[in-house]
Amino acid sequence: MDAGVTLPAEVLSRYARLSLYNSPYRAHEGGRAIDLYPGTLRDGRTTEAPSPVSGTVRGTKTVRAPPKSYAPEHDHLILIDCEGPPPLEGLVARVLHVDPAVEAGDRVEAGESLGELVRTGFFAPWVDNHLHVGVRRPDQNLHRASGSLPIEIGDDVELRALEWDGTGTVVATGETYAVLDSPSHPAPGECFVGVRADSAGLLDGGIPHYDGGGLLRAGNESAGASVSLNGDHLGTVGDDGRTIAWDGITVTANGDPITGLSTFCARDGDFGAKLICPDRPFEVGDRVAVRVRSSGTIDR
Repeated sequence: MDAGVTLPAEVLSRYARLSLYNSPYRAHEGGRAIDLYPGTLRDGRTTEAPSPVSGTVRGTKTVRAPPKSYAPEHDHLILIDCEGPPPLEGLVARVLHVDPAVEAGDRVEAGESLGELVRTGFFAPWVDNHLHVGVRRPDQNLHRASGSLPIEIGDDVELRALEWDGTGTVVATGETYAVLDSPSHPAPGECFVGVRADSAGLLDGGIPHYDGGGLLRAGNESAGASVSLNGDHLGTVGDDGRTIAWDGITVTANGDPITGLSTFCARDGDFGAKLICPDRPFEVGDRVAVRVRSSGTIDR
């Protein structure tokens, strides 16, 4: 397996949210890409696209995106030769979902705008605007969708695992999702937080609307170890000690099946459980209890 690349606080702290696993695409398998969200849960459609790195633009390219009725069938790839910080120096950052305002030869500073965030066929309707970032060596295929280096979150990035009992009050809604007021961020802006699994670590991924997820900062989990939330079994840990395969489960809200539970890490004070529920509308003020059940036990 390729050696991974570590992203330090200097890179990640300018974003409101991050996720390594909350995606259905192969580029994220094994945590080989990271989605960086400039906007909060209540400002998910921001168009700001701050560069994660400093460096020189190697090139840009228009690429095909999956056909969706609500989005164009093309996206944009920006390649940046990284100048730092040291873990990234000499590597190439691949950035997607930005209509580029830069071109080959331009030098960009970390935090400087790369262009405008766009929504394409890669986005499910409940997914907020973000930059998809992968990192590769210059000698790798830079245009192939998969094959980036595994990404680790630096030790200087504070991640707090929050206990959550599965309940909360709806504070925001969209056509396909609802956001709860819990678990609440104890120190907005100071650190990243996420939902804690029962054993250890922060859950990251779409449970179970994407095939698998991840367990961040869990230590050395053994392959095959069970992962659960409030006593409800979610899945098992893979050989890399952090990737999770969901085990035939269904998320319920007040006893009714919903599409899933979106888990990620966030710095902003809007943090709370995000329910993916296009077929089960909620209203602000609704009290909700979330459980995870074996799919075979759910009466549909």
